[in-house]
Amino acid sequence: MNIRRDTLNEILDPITIPKYVEQLPIPKVFVPQLLKDPNTCMVTGEYYYVTASEFTQQLLPRCFPKTTVWGYGGKVKDYFTGQIYYNYRSYPGPTFETTRGVPINVQWVNNLTGYNPLAVDPTLHWADPNEIGMIKPQDVPPFPPGLPKAQSPIPLVTHVHGGEVCSTFDGHPEAWFTSNEKLIGPQFGTSLYQYLNTQPSTTLWYHDHALGITRLNVYMGLAGFYIIRDKNNPLDIPGCILPDKKHEIPLVIQDHTFNTDGTLYFPNVGDNPDIHPYWQPEFFGNTISVNGMTWPNLNVEQTMYRFRMLNGANARFFTLKFSNNMSFLQIGSDGGYFEQPVKLKELTLAPAQRADVLIDFSSLKYGTKIILTNSANTPFSKFTAPNPDTTAQVMQFTVKECNRPFKLVLPEKLNKIPQLVPDVPKRVLTLIELTGKGGPTELLLDGQKWSAPITECPIVGSTELWELVNLTADTHPIHLHLVQFQLKDRQKFDVNKYSNDWLRLNGMPPLKHYTKVIDPKDYLQGGIIPPEPNEKGWMDTVRAYPGVVTRILVRFAPLDAEPSKVKPGKNLYPFDPQEGPGYVWHCHILDHEDNEMMRPMLVVNKKIHNKSE
Repeated sequence: MNIRRDTLNEILDPITIPKYVEQLPIPKVFVPQLLKDPNTCMVTGEYYYVTASEFTQQLLPRCFPKTTVWGYGGKVKDYFTGQIYYNYRSYPGPTFETTRGVPINVQWVNNLTGYNPLAVDPTLHWADPNEIGMIKPQDVPPFPPGLPKAQSPIPLVTHVHGGEVCSTFDGHPEAWFTSNEKLIGPQFGTSLYQYLNTQPSTTLWYHDHALGITRLNVYMGLAGFYIIRDKNNPLDIPGCILPDKKHEIPLVIQDHTFNTDGTLYFPNVGDNPDIHPYWQPEFFGNTISVNGMTWPNLNVEQTMYRFRMLNGANARFFTLKFSNNMSFLQIGSDGGYFEQPVKLKELTLAPAQRADVLIDFSSLKYGTKIILTNSANTPFSKFTAPNPDTTAQVMQFTVKECNRPFKLVLPEKLNKIPQLVPDVPKRVLTLIELTGKGGPTELLLDGQKWSAPITECPIVGSTELWELVNLTADTHPIHLHLVQFQLKDRQKFDVNKYSNDWLRLNGMPPLKHYTKVIDPKDYLQGGIIPPEPNEKGWMDTVRAYPGVVTRILVRFAPLDAEPSKVKPGKNLYPFDPQEGPGYVWHCHILDHEDNEMMRPMLVVNKKIHNKSE
């Protein structure tokens, strides 16, 4: 019997959960109020009123209780029928279907008025709306109940992940607000956000980003898809070149653990409780859900489907493959379409990464059942293999008889992706893990805490080479706000020698001075490892493997900017990226992000001289 240490509530044995008995839910789509020019009646924008609230929803099969979740809601329509629903709430949240070039305004509303049902660790640097300060570990009571002033009120702030957005509307971790905006974070400016949607079409997503509690808020359900389509791109018109809307389906894949009463379980006893009483370095659930349903089934016709896949898990990586070993095409990633489709038999997605894939079921016989499997270890990539009876299975596809021949004729080139060349000095940035007797205690970027002086101050219009030097045993999905970037290559290095020299030069982190940089060039081992074929597009999240220098090319200009016009100091964004609280870059393992593995980033109009350079 598996009993939680904090209560007598049992953890639900995942083996007892029937698989593939419930159909895959398809997220509904937000419906905007259209904003029109009074003279021409032309649509000039859209307005959405979006709430975040608590409710119950069926995440487990119907033989189990409903689960208390948090989710986004508002006016929506059914994905297939178009039927309108008012004040509709769901986890995952409804999908934003936006049009390139048509700006939208979103009024984000925090309707979470109660207590956080998960343990808020007040020894982390977090939003702290009641200003209780950093609590000593010995003064933190067991959870439940935890500290009442940490559990309520609940701060939120929403980030559209991958969006080219003014930092005022980017969902800065310290721009949070509580219900009725009674309490606000130090970087709060407004809860009415504007998204210009000027970037090329792609699959983005939105999720909570409040400082120090993102792992809790996203786990409770605060996430959803944000899709940008281009009316002038035939690839974006369902049924034109790619499958029609009925055969284009978003899939957000996550992991959870449940209690026997149907509630979500999340760890609340830390691996180093004398340092962080509740926080654990990574959460891995013992069940897999897709679109909020545990191990669902999707009935598919004998034709081509398009799936927009998102890894929405806190820490779990997924390596996806079909049980019949069938191949599929990936046509895009985080930042949009590839230049050419890539044929695959398996696909690895780190937390926050997306994949746009085409899967042809036309050759499969009626009644065929295939399983989408997962082989990614936890932590990724050299640790524990998934359980073949639970976390190694994701969802089922059942082929129904309805042969709809679909001849896929893709353009010779799906997209034009420029080759980036750095025009300013490179950045060398280390990924560091500090450990205690029970394991990791905090994770740092370049040895600095979140609150240390800003050191990443790229010039707008510049193209930078970032070398991410991973000194840890984990693979970290590194995400930069504002930009999409390109993976240049990877190369192994002597971790022990570099680490020892770095510590000798800098001292033990977290540092109280600017980081003294060591170029990894003299520590490199083996040859250059080029990107995988499906890593050659634009991305906003890259897998930085342990013992490897990961090199990315980051251009601080719009995705579609003409290369000849991009120059350091020249702002081509339709907004001033220097305006507002600034951006961030961080690890997208949310447990890491919440414990110092995030740093501010300020995009400037001219070079700032600081002691870090």
